[in-house]
This record gives sequence, C-alpha cells and structure tokens, in this order.
Amino acid sequence: MNTLMLTTSDEDLARAAELLKGGGLVAFPTETVYGLGANALSERAVKSIFEAKGRPSDNPLIVHIACFEAVLPLVEAVPPAAKLLMDIFWPGPLTIILKKNPVVPDCVTAGLDTVALRMPKNEVALKLLKKCTIPIAAPSANSSGKPSPTLASHVAHDLGGRIDAIVDGGKCSIGLESTVIDMSREVPALLRPGGVTYEQLTEVLGPVERCFECKNGETPRSPGIKYRHYAPRAPLFVVRGNFIEYINENAPKYNKVGVISQVAGEFPENCVVLYLGDRPEEYASNLFAHLRSLDRADIDVIFAQDMDDTGINLATRNRLYKAAGNNVVSSD
Repeated sequence: MNTLMLTTSDEDLARAAELLKGGGLVAFPTETVYGLGANALSERAVKSIFEAKGRPSDNPLIVHIACFEAVLPLVEAVPPAAKLLMDIFWPGPLTIILKKNPVVPDCVTAGLDTVALRMPKNEVALKLLKKCTIPIAAPSANSSGKPSPTLASHVAHDLGGRIDAIVDGGKCSIGLESTVIDMSREVPALLRPGGVTYEQLTEVLGPVERCFECKNGETPRSPGIKYRHYAPRAPLFVVRGNFIEYINENAPKYNKVGVISQVAGEFPENCVVLYLGDRPEEYASNLFAHLRSLDRADIDVIFAQDMDDTGINLATRNRLYKAAGNNVVSSD
C-alpha cells in the first residue's frame, strides 16, 4: 500500500475525509498525539486499525467527534456531570466514557457496554472531523506498544505502507494521550491521566477514583491500562533519588547509555543525554520523542529521572513507568 503524505490544506483534508468515509485509514494530528482514524460505525474499517497497529482486540478505542450533537446518537444518555465536563474541557484532551448505544460496533469498545468519546482541540483534527461528518475511532498512530507519535515522521516510521494517508500537522502540543475518565459509574474513575489533570477533575466533580490498572483476565475500560505501552527497544529504568550520582556510578557498566534528565550535570562520556525541559509541560511534550530518538541511537540501556505526580506530571510519570515496565532503581 502506498501511504499518501497530506498537508493541512482544505483540499488535502477533504481528500483525507473521503478516504475515511470510504473505509480507509488516515493518521492525523491532535493536541495529544497523532491518531489513526477509521469510520467508527464501520466494523470492517475499525478492524483494519487493529491489523495495521498489531493491537490486541480487547483494547478499546476512543471515538472522536467534532460537536456535542454528534455524541447523542452514540450513547444512552449524557449525565449532568458528564455534560459539565464537556462544557468545561471540550474541545480538549479529555476522553469521557459513557454507556453506549448499539449503533457503536462491539469491536470499537472491546465488547464493553461503554464507549469512550473525545472532541480534540487541535484545529486540523476538528476541521477533518467536520468534513467527515461521521464519528472517527482513533487510537495512537503507532505500532502497538511503541512510544506514541508526536510527529508525522513517527507515524510514517511505524505505519508507512500499512495505512492510506498521513496528515502532517507538525508537532503535537501536549505530547501525551488524553485523560480518560469513566462517567458511567456512580463515582467517576480516572482511568488514564493526561492533559486535563486529576486536580482539575476533582475541582469540578468532587471525589474521583484513580484506577490506572486492570485485573488479570479483565477487559480494560480504557486504552493504556492493561498492556505494556510506550516502550523503547532498549531496557528502560526509572531512577529515584540522586540521579546524577546514580548515572555516574552505573553508566560505566555499559557500552552506550541513554539518559533522560530534568537537570543539567556532568555525565560519563558514553551517555547520550536528552533533557526533558524546564517545565512539566515540556516533560510531557518531549518524553515520547526522546524515547524514539534513543531507539535510533543504538543504546544498551536507558535511565530516566523520576518525577513527582502532581499536575500533568501524573500523566508523564504514568507513561514513563509504563514504558519501563515499572522497573525502578534507586540511588539510595
């Protein structure tokens, strides 16, 4: 398959919309990461997402819409608290889970009785969704388990030749997947942290449970909570405590070491050092790109500095620990 590289022009977005309406696969930018879109109401089109990504079929997808009215045919009802979240945070990096209507194919929801919905804030994504006039199911546009794509080149590397087109909208501004909150239950549950923070949600809703993992044998109610995700090729370890001291003591044991740091310092010569940035928002924006850069650098091992779990750092830390398979070491 020849994968088209499209611009964000109206003509190219119209072409992308026609591909989607015809059952094709199109990757497009959002403010979080690039998504791999297909017609959410077509079982055949949705199943092709799983084939292209190598994604497990029990991992549900997020349905993207361009307006609140598009939500109504897809769900049983919109509870007042869910509508309040939509009014405050949509368009934006918040996915809301509600009880679904039968019109949504089971392959979208992994057989669950709920559907995950999001209205992205990215201007290109919204324009494309409006041109489609259909809901679009879209997980991250990467090979399953690999770091999520924040540039069109990342998508091309993973999925070139497997999908119909890629819309190049530049770098994604947030760089981490959306927050996912389950509003189908009595007490709302945060299933995946993201750009809308836990603190923001509790300010609006009051108590919110944090449920970032699922039990063995259980179908995950959200992407990103069951399988190892976001992983680079080299083993990745999260370092607690004195980061620079740990690197200087342990890097000489390896030939070539990847270092993901929040602080400047003197590191051994065999280290490839990438800085996350000066602010938590930069940590989020740069993490996946750094993991992909180290994949290209023939690294033996990667050490990443731990961080707190407040604000958007909760999401960045969640992705970092997932990418490391919860492998944590300490300098103490």
